[in-house]
Amino acid sequence: MDTTPTARPSGPTRRRVLGAAIALGAAAPLGLAGTASAAPSAAPAPALSADGTGTPARLTLPAPTGPFPVGMVPLHLRDESRLDPNARPGKFRELMATVWYPARAAAADAYPLAPWMPDGALQAFLDDAGFPLPLSLAPLTAGHQGAPVHRAGRPLPVVLYSHGAGSHRADRTIVVQELASHGFAVVTVDHTHDGFTEFPDGTVVTRDGVAPGLAPKDYAADLLFLLDRVVDLANGRNPDVDGRPLPPGLLGGLDARNIGAFGWSKGGTAVGLAMVADQRIRAGLTLDGRMESNPAITTDIDRPFMMMTANYTRATSPFIRTFWGHLRGWRLDVQATGAIHSSYGDNMTLIPQAGRLLGMTEQEIQSQVGTLDPQRGVLIQQAYPLAFFDLHLRGRHHGNLLDGPSKAFPEVVYHP
Repeated sequence: MDTTPTARPSGPTRRRVLGAAIALGAAAPLGLAGTASAAPSAAPAPALSADGTGTPARLTLPAPTGPFPVGMVPLHLRDESRLDPNARPGKFRELMATVWYPARAAAADAYPLAPWMPDGALQAFLDDAGFPLPLSLAPLTAGHQGAPVHRAGRPLPVVLYSHGAGSHRADRTIVVQELASHGFAVVTVDHTHDGFTEFPDGTVVTRDGVAPGLAPKDYAADLLFLLDRVVDLANGRNPDVDGRPLPPGLLGGLDARNIGAFGWSKGGTAVGLAMVADQRIRAGLTLDGRMESNPAITTDIDRPFMMMTANYTRATSPFIRTFWGHLRGWRLDVQATGAIHSSYGDNMTLIPQAGRLLGMTEQEIQSQVGTLDPQRGVLIQQAYPLAFFDLHLRGRHHGNLLDGPSKAFPEVVYHP
């Protein structure tokens, strides 16, 4: 693999310290208060250090709420139909992906929990933030590495995930785990050279010094390639280029005729472009996607699409207004009052926890995540994507959550 050098700022600032803490996940977990129709996400208390000081030995993330334990396995993929313009000449595009899925309950606990990010990618993130925090504090996910897949007589519906610019495939782990715990297979992907990714040989690739960079259409091309790899898995073929064994039950366990996709920011735009290009994506969701592409998305989409907006709305962006006008199927536009661009994701839990460790004021924390209450923000990002994909990939209704204003989530505004 080609390694792109990582910039190292001269010293830690408050912003860089915060970024480093965000990269690690969180410190003291949130105690999430639920409502009558939205169960809270239980976050386990962090393990304490052996000296009894009460210092967290490992940071934590909120747990998913579904009935199944979660399994996961990384995949190393190579697209031999595309040369990578950001790698050395003649090199095919390579990607790291992760498949998350419901695991077999009787076996899951025998498999270790996966970290939020691989050590090498996390270290690059910390170096970029300019603050050397120990990797030993990194949180674990709910995903049991390599655990057998829960099979209930039918293949699993699939959801793809595309991250935003300069990020990584773990940045929406709360949403991903929630879907997997309710019976979906979720495939996340790092868009190599536009974030932080680590390959099996230990090579870490970042975005620094990269030209010409990646546009939303490049992200969309990655998603279309990922679609074909889902077909491979559904048909019993292992797409991992290193031939690493896959968890029992994964081959032949995915439903390639029942696929959705969601993305954040640039990844949300990529979902729209991918749906225009490929009818196999039956439902799409964007988390504050800018929907900016060149040219603008002006092709009609006849399949369900949902927008969870914050900074980028129909009222502020002609790209989003144009995109909305070409949605010809089921469509929904919701906005959580007080949410900003980073609110629909792990940051909603991570920044408040990290900020309090760093002595930040509530105003400083809100400048990073908005004024939406973080506990409510976590519940919203668990409830709405699940309800959307349950409805359009499995025909299951979550009451009237997607029909209009909900008493369970009074802060969520429905834009007609």
